[in-house]
Amino acid sequence: MEGQSGHAKRSYLNFIAEETRQVPWANVNETSLHYEMTGPEMGTPIVFIPPPLLTLEAFKYQKEQLSVYFRVITFDIRGHGGSAPSKMPLRYELISQDIVGLLDFLGIEQAFLCGYSTGGTVALAALLAYSSRFVGGIIVSGMSELTDTYNRIRVWLAIRMANPSRVMNLLTNAITYGNADKQTTYQELNEHALHDAAANVKSYFEQSFHYSCTTRLHSIHQPVLLIYGQKDRGFHPYAHILHEGLPNSSLFFIKGAKHPVPIQSAGRMNDIIHLWIESLDKKEQKERWKLDLAIAQKLHPQMYGTEEDAENGFENYH
Repeated sequence: MEGQSGHAKRSYLNFIAEETRQVPWANVNETSLHYEMTGPEMGTPIVFIPPPLLTLEAFKYQKEQLSVYFRVITFDIRGHGGSAPSKMPLRYELISQDIVGLLDFLGIEQAFLCGYSTGGTVALAALLAYSSRFVGGIIVSGMSELTDTYNRIRVWLAIRMANPSRVMNLLTNAITYGNADKQTTYQELNEHALHDAAANVKSYFEQSFHYSCTTRLHSIHQPVLLIYGQKDRGFHPYAHILHEGLPNSSLFFIKGAKHPVPIQSAGRMNDIIHLWIESLDKKEQKERWKLDLAIAQKLHPQMYGTEEDAENGFENYH
């Protein structure tokens, strides 16, 4: 009986300790951001930026897999997940300021940015506004502006559904279900998104409807990695716009993948990121295509041949 009592007491104390554990919050730029940071202290930092309605849970597999090599920093946009709602509309400039403030809070001077979908446009805006703070960018299923009719109609509908009503629950269900790879992931994404502030979700969508930085892409001189799903054909034109407009970019299409790459094609996305960042330390940056081909060959040797092909000038690897 005494042993059982002691075990019950320890279990209770462990429960209390778990319940009272502090949630990581950063008080920056006159707001409170919920964030998570994992990985080695001396690892290269990568900040991941989610699109509207999704939270840091959208990068759960990046946190699990890439934190072996890098300092993975995920956070909730204002008014999303655990972050405080914003009285100001969510403009990309404001989100960029928040990211810089988060880095200051964490004592990090420079980092890579990785933005998914609309978060990719935020990454581009931040690279333009704070070039000295970011050593490079990673755009996953992203764009410099939204011009195609199909996706503009989708965003237009999302703007009108983003209000405090059951209609927003339908929007939340649709987006979280579309990004999930299994039922438990859907439940996690959905549970965190249910806390999103409708006004902030709406203004985030509105910004994606109007923003464009296509004519300024030439001003981004940091290396930028572009990752898209092979089956996400509606976004292929955006991939080529970025690849042609950015002075220093690498473009990869993941075979069989659709738009929700971070969760549904996480392993291949993470391998590309790991190999690409690793390749930036090499001296042959003037022949970037050879390094990118080497990455493709490591991922798919049966498709892209051997290193001898790279030496012979086999350039068309996309």
